[in-house]
Amino acid sequence: MARVKIALPAAFLFATTLPVRITDLNYGAHLGNDALLSILHEARVQFLASLGVQEVDRATQLGFIMADVAIEYKAEAFYGDVLHIEVGTNDLSKYGFDIVYQVKNQTGKEVARAKTGMLTFDYNTRKLRPLPAELAQRLVVG
Repeated sequence: MARVKIALPAAFLFATTLPVRITDLNYGAHLGNDALLSILHEARVQFLASLGVQEVDRATQLGFIMADVAIEYKAEAFYGDVLHIEVGTNDLSKYGFDIVYQVKNQTGKEVARAKTGMLTFDYNTRKLRPLPAELAQRLVVG
């Protein structure tokens, strides 16, 4: 069976730390896949905010919609671990881009790699919009 392999960007544009909460654990007593996706969502919102962008601008209803997600698990994470999440971008296109994440625990051990495919979306018309050139530039250089 082919495994997902996520290529890391040449450089990361943003980093944050988030703890593994007790509610993030699954029946295996480690970080659940659903909780990791929620943690990545928080990292994405913080990353976009660092660029002065919201996932959805409530005034204009312009924003992003997730087209796909892939996660490559490397190690378990447990309650009390502090996750260091680096965020970068890859594969900019006319309508969107990939956000790439590298997740490590407090000892530097890699826990996961992930990517979310984001498309520029008009929530009024329910249609894709071209990625603004000015934003595309910030997504490359930070």
